[in-house]
Amino acid sequence: MLVLLGVLVVVAGFATRRNPLLVVGVAGIATGLLGGLSPREVLAAFGTGFASSRGVTIFAVTLPVIGLLERHGLQIQARRLIARFAGLTTGRFLALYLLLRQVTAAIGLAGAFGHAQTVLPLAAPMAEGAAERRHGGPLPAKVRERIRSFAASADNVGFFFGEDVFLAVGSILLITGFVNTTYHTRLEPLDLALWAIPTAVCALAVHGWRLLRLDRTLLAAPVVADAPPPPDPSEARPGAGREAGR
Repeated sequence: MLVLLGVLVVVAGFATRRNPLLVVGVAGIATGLLGGLSPREVLAAFGTGFASSRGVTIFAVTLPVIGLLERHGLQIQARRLIARFAGLTTGRFLALYLLLRQVTAAIGLAGAFGHAQTVLPLAAPMAEGAAERRHGGPLPAKVRERIRSFAASADNVGFFFGEDVFLAVGSILLITGFVNTTYHTRLEPLDLALWAIPTAVCALAVHGWRLLRLDRTLLAAPVVADAPPPPDPSEARPGAGREAGR
């Protein structure tokens, strides 16, 4: 039972809003030590786990490429592209992205999308561009942040409920391995994947409806963007700041 104190460490760490990586690391060390492992064995377990799942960190290779694309106008081109589709509103676009994200996660292509790879450089700017076209101008800061949060939620919901349909996902293999070993049953990954399909469909319907309702909320938002800050009087004409200093 002492091993379960590692779960308490995770709960306490997230409740106090600590660094997630630090919380998980401390919880793993605490669980290993309480389970009777030596510090060397705990370190070996961390190394084995990292080596067996190092493919998870492949996304870091794409970050420099995405940064260069953004610097050379990727978001601007995304806004221009979405402006060509007059009937594609912000809610409809995000609903389509939700469907695409869920389908790709269900067939094992979860790494092709994500917050860093897709939401920040493409999905969020395109959703904002659709809203700007409909409003006829720039958006207020609060509305822009709301659109970005819905874009991120579409990625989260699509990935979370879509990946359980994929047979080889880690959570499915973990559940089947634990149940078969502990209860001596014969639970197949296909059984869990099939039962995950109704949940994924319900998640798509519920969150898709919320995304479509976003269009109604955006129509009620102010049309004029936030006013820019007033100019500094000392910068009204060249040399004004220097003359004031004299």
